[in-house]
Amino acid sequence: MSFFCNFATEMKRLTLFYIIFVCFATLLVAQPKQELRAVWLTTLEGLDWPSTKGTSQAVEEKQKNELRRIFDQLKHANVNTILYQARIRGSVTYPSSIEPWDGCISGQFGTAPHYDPLQFAIDEAHKRGMELHAWVVTVPAGKWNTSYGAKQLRKKFPTRMRRAGEDAVMNPEDPNTADYIASICEEITRRYDIDGIHLDYIRYHESWRHSGSRQEARDNITRIVRTIFQKVKGLKPWVKLSCSPLGKYDDLTRYPSGGWNAYNKVCQDAQGWLRDGLMDQLYPMMYYDGRHYYPFAADWSENRYGREIAAGLGIYRLIRSEGNWSLDAIKRQMYVARQLGLGHCYFRSRFLTDNTKGLYDFVCDFDAYPAVVPPMQTHQPAPTAPHLQVERTTQGDNLSWSGAHDNSDGDYLTYNVYASTTYPVDITQGSNLIATRQMQQHISVKHSPDAVPMYYAVTAVNRYGQESPSSSGKTAVTNSQQPTSSTLDLIPNDGYSLKIPSFENLPQTDLLAIFSMQGNLVARKPYGPVVSIAGLPKGAYELRTYNNNGVTHHIGYFFIK
Repeated sequence: MSFFCNFATEMKRLTLFYIIFVCFATLLVAQPKQELRAVWLTTLEGLDWPSTKGTSQAVEEKQKNELRRIFDQLKHANVNTILYQARIRGSVTYPSSIEPWDGCISGQFGTAPHYDPLQFAIDEAHKRGMELHAWVVTVPAGKWNTSYGAKQLRKKFPTRMRRAGEDAVMNPEDPNTADYIASICEEITRRYDIDGIHLDYIRYHESWRHSGSRQEARDNITRIVRTIFQKVKGLKPWVKLSCSPLGKYDDLTRYPSGGWNAYNKVCQDAQGWLRDGLMDQLYPMMYYDGRHYYPFAADWSENRYGREIAAGLGIYRLIRSEGNWSLDAIKRQMYVARQLGLGHCYFRSRFLTDNTKGLYDFVCDFDAYPAVVPPMQTHQPAPTAPHLQVERTTQGDNLSWSGAHDNSDGDYLTYNVYASTTYPVDITQGSNLIATRQMQQHISVKHSPDAVPMYYAVTAVNRYGQESPSSSGKTAVTNSQQPTSSTLDLIPNDGYSLKIPSFENLPQTDLLAIFSMQGNLVARKPYGPVVSIAGLPKGAYELRTYNNNGVTHHIGYFFIK
């Protein structure tokens, strides 16, 4: 009886702690400039994409347009990393010399479409300034008797495949397994300009009884990881290697894992892979809540070894058949992950872009500003700064730059663009970012003639994510005529609220909305003469009317000092 009373007391204490923690996190944790924000895009059975299958020109164009729409939505939500499923279960979604086509694109296993979906996804992601990592399912091959991939692999490697319940898996204890999986990762890395290789199910099947000790089993899995690492990094050392381990690394002193953890149950030494430099990132599948999420999130944060971890969020649990979680459960997890210095990764893409229970709306507020992917650990030197020129016109500002030099072995640069109403532009603030991973060396910023005059800065970024110093000196302006403060419709405020002048003259609307100077929606507010701005970071903002159809009208600008 005393055990249950103590347990209940502990749970109440934890619940109160989480509520207080989240309240403070909400108020105090600003959106960081560097943060890993990712999503799993599942091609298995077209769960996230594509929703239609076939090889006709009309179907394939529909597939491309659908992926463009998905990427546009993810870009608007300031996602910066897409984990695209390139290998499914012994079958692939790109033209491979090793494995056959999966049927999720063409509608028939072994049949190729008339375009390369992986290349198309890479190009579209890069156009939008997002990274694309090839998601490779490693050990499993689907159902033993029915899966196309399993049948192909069983025929090809009759002694290497093992049955685990109803599933077919590659034997982690066979050294040839490591070479085979690594050859797939090598093929993708060699052929494509990918940003990462993401390994899924790099572990023992839960029903597998390994022949040796747990440590020997962990060594078997680590051998696969190391072989992949050597193949990938030997070709392109800037390609990030990551995996999705189970959400709980091991039992904690006060919080047991319930027998389901990475280290002892399925023999994934994921934290050891970070420590030894075999992984650049981790995406632990933290599809739990309460004491099954928060203590283990803290454990991942405390054992990062200077590398990047994004909490894998089980947003699929928002739907009734998978748990019927409230949106507040995901909100709390995201606030705490940010407080702990973790990024966030959504499983799966469709539940985000479908705005399940209002999730997409919340994410667009939570990640109102862009963020850059944190740089890799490397000894490579950073690039030199570009030289920036700005031409002011009545429609906006035209920016162009040149002169940056890549000092690393990647020999390729992209650019981050910043804007601010103050000089010098603070490039440490994510709220000043207006473009990330820009491939071209020019960009236009559109605004009305009476808009707040902006200063700009541009930095060069190498393949390792290292950023140059910003363009130095005040921006050269070919038309120096700038609006005076009397044309800016400035709304005075005390840092906590602002009173709208001539409120009675405003058209009746559903809401009021606060936008950043880069046009990103920061917050929606109730319609009324006084608007709360408590908790907003320092900077310049625009206030607009806002109706349920997304139509907005300018009211004025305000500054929080």
